[in-house]
Amino acid sequence: MKQVALAFFFLISSNLFAQKTCEYSTNITDSIGTYKLTKEYMIYEKNFAGNKNYIFLSLALTDGTPTLNVQFIQKSKDFIKANCFDKNSKLFFQLNNGKIITLIHIDQENCGTMIRDNEGFDNRILVGNFMFLKGSFEDLKSSPANLMRIKYLTDLDDYVVRKEFTAEMDNQVYQPENYFINFLHCVE
Repeated sequence: MKQVALAFFFLISSNLFAQKTCEYSTNITDSIGTYKLTKEYMIYEKNFAGNKNYIFLSLALTDGTPTLNVQFIQKSKDFIKANCFDKNSKLFFQLNNGKIITLIHIDQENCGTMIRDNEGFDNRILVGNFMFLKGSFEDLKSSPANLMRIKYLTDLDDYVVRKEFTAEMDNQVYQPENYFINFLHCVE
């Protein structure tokens, strides 16, 4: 009986602490090098008064260098303010253990793209690529994130990272708080 209880305990604990399976949207190896990109994962959604905002993260590994890709999508019939990334832009994650992790934007200025859809909505898409600082992996893998701060060229925005939410866009359940815990191993 003791062996059955012990086996049951190990089975449950391994399921609780197991990392998520890596799913790549791009996985290329050729004579130039290697490039892997995980599928995009929604970490923020806000729908209010006809305005919609989404933030997606994906992890990339380019010839052994890991980066975090951040995609912002804003949808509105009203004016959408442009935020830009430049060489001084940064991404900060505050972890539950109190540490703050900083990621540095690659030196590439980007103010996004505006697209009008068939329903009369303006859609602004902004993509940024951020590099991890040395030593930040262990902290990100060991503690959930609770706040994300983005330093743009001329602005600063904070986003609360929720433990779990069901997205209105696709009715899927997301756990953004544990994004790095679950997926950072995909680019190590």
